[in-house]
Parts: sequence; C-alpha cells; structure tokens
Amino acid sequence: MNRLSTVLSAVAFTSLAVSAAFGQSVISAHSGLIHYVEGIVLLDSQPVEVKIATFPDMKENMELRTEDGRAEILLNPGAFLRLGENSAVRMVSNKLSDSRIELLSGSAVVEADSSAESQGEEIVTILYKGAATHIRKGGIYRFDTEPAQLRVYSGEAEVVAAGNSLILKSAKMISLDSPLAVEKFDAKDTDALSRWSRRRAEYISMANVSAAKYVNDSGDTWRRGDWFYNRYFGMVTFLPGGGVSHSPYGYDYYSPAAVYSSVYRPPVLFAPSYGGGGMGASPSYSAPSTTATGTYSGSVSAPAPSVSAGGGGGRATPSAGAAPVAPPHR
Repeated sequence: MNRLSTVLSAVAFTSLAVSAAFGQSVISAHSGLIHYVEGIVLLDSQPVEVKIATFPDMKENMELRTEDGRAEILLNPGAFLRLGENSAVRMVSNKLSDSRIELLSGSAVVEADSSAESQGEEIVTILYKGAATHIRKGGIYRFDTEPAQLRVYSGEAEVVAAGNSLILKSAKMISLDSPLAVEKFDAKDTDALSRWSRRRAEYISMANVSAAKYVNDSGDTWRRGDWFYNRYFGMVTFLPGGGVSHSPYGYDYYSPAAVYSSVYRPPVLFAPSYGGGGMGASPSYSAPSTTATGTYSGSVSAPAPSVSAGGGGGRATPSAGAAPVAPPHR
C-alpha cells in the first residue's frame, strides 16, 4: 500500500515541509511555489535546489531564471506555470486573488484544469511589456518573447494592450506587440517545451490517484480543491474538492470521494439464480449494489469470472491496478 503524507506548512512560508501526521491538506495561501526544476535554474541569482518535501517559494518581486534548465511553478490550486530554457519571469503579486507574473524573456506555458476557473477568482495574469493577459478559464496557454506572442491551445483569455481589449479563444494567437492582430494556428503544432509540459501533467495526474485513495481511506474530510503532497512520488499533486477535475491535456484529477467509483471500482460479481422451473430453467443474474466508497452488498453463492468496471469515461487515465512508480526526470 502506498504511504502518503500531506503538507502541513502553507505556501506562505519560505519552504513547504512534510507533516508528520497524515491527512492534512496543503493550505494554499499564495501562488509561486517552485515545485520542480531540472538543469540550471536561479532564483534571485541563487541556484534553486528542490529537495524531498522542501520547495522554494517565489515571493513578490523575486526573479526566476532558467539557463540550461526548466522549472514548474504552482499557481492557484490546479494551475501551473512551466518555464522553458533560457527564460525568466518576475513575481509581481503572489496573492491567490491577484496572481500576476511578468514574463521577462523566453517561453512559458500556463496549464489550468477545469476546476481552477470555478473558484471565482482570476487564475493568473501574465504581463509582458505593455500587454496584460488575464486567464480566467481552464486551458493551455503558451507565451513567447521572440517573437512576442500568445497562443491559446485551449481555453479563453482576455488580452489588454494599448488601450484595447479582446478575447482570445482556442486555436487563436496574437502578437503581444501593438497592434493586436488575431490569427489562427495549428493547435497540434508542438515543441520540446509543450511536450515536457504534457509529461509533467501526466506525472502529477499519476500521483493524484493514490493520494486521493489515501485521503478517502484515512476518513479525512476534503471539501475544497487544494494541493496535496504525495510522499511516495515525492511531489505535490492536486485533489479537487469533489467529483473529477479534467486537465486540458486529457488527464483526470480525482477527489477522494470519487476515486473509488472512478478508478478503484470493485469487480462486479454475478451469481446465478434459478427460477421456479427447476434445473431446466434459465438462470437469471443480479449484480450486487456498489457504494461510493467501493464496498458492495449482496450474497454471492459462487463467484463467477469478474469484470472490472473502470472509470474515466474514455479519458486518458493513469493505471491504478499496480503500485505507482515514481516518474523519471527527463
């Protein structure tokens, strides 16, 4: 069985520490937690070192710069900013209700799942020179400075620049330099940063399944979407407050209340029941009832071959049948 722990200290502190007690959620007081780095990454000119359960925090006016490396920053619960190589951002405001990040150079991807927009708050505002991009809906947004442009792979964003405001929807792009000219682009056109962002989303979704199962098994109450530290994977994942939240990359995040019915649903066993016609009668079958917690009732005299009823509705869902393996760092 996977052993999980949650984070006790809030993102408001300089680093995130693991609680000795299981079952506590992350208290997301601010955005700007540096969750993952690879290669050379600097925070205010100092090398960033992410240790097990200890993650640096970007305070206001701090600058994060990648050289031959990449970085992943946690924003509001369920939203991420991923920085490509030779790129830099500055944290203007790390308030959850007013998260603002200035893109200084290079490339960045913002991923926000379907629950991030339901919290009634702006997910993040990305600033570049005189342009401000307000992201309020879940989706995938790509920012570049050479050339200066925004591509909306999915979702919807409002761009304000030079006294003009416009709404940009899926498969549309604009120049972030004046004037704002909207163009179409092929949303299937990706590069190394886009593919890395997708892989990161997959790893975090993998960590969600066992984390949601642990919270459900522990009996803890989970009422709102928040970050959760999965000690087995050594990474933070996202648990929605209820139901299933969908990543724009096609992966799912399960709430503790939904993980059993969606992933760990028990096999449906059918027991033959003969009618009044004796041995010559055709057997009829009845399935036991299944509860949301994964237990079922009903008598089964002789177990028949079981049929596994998986969940996910055909979406890209991580396998829950085997013990999860910590994802490789690429």
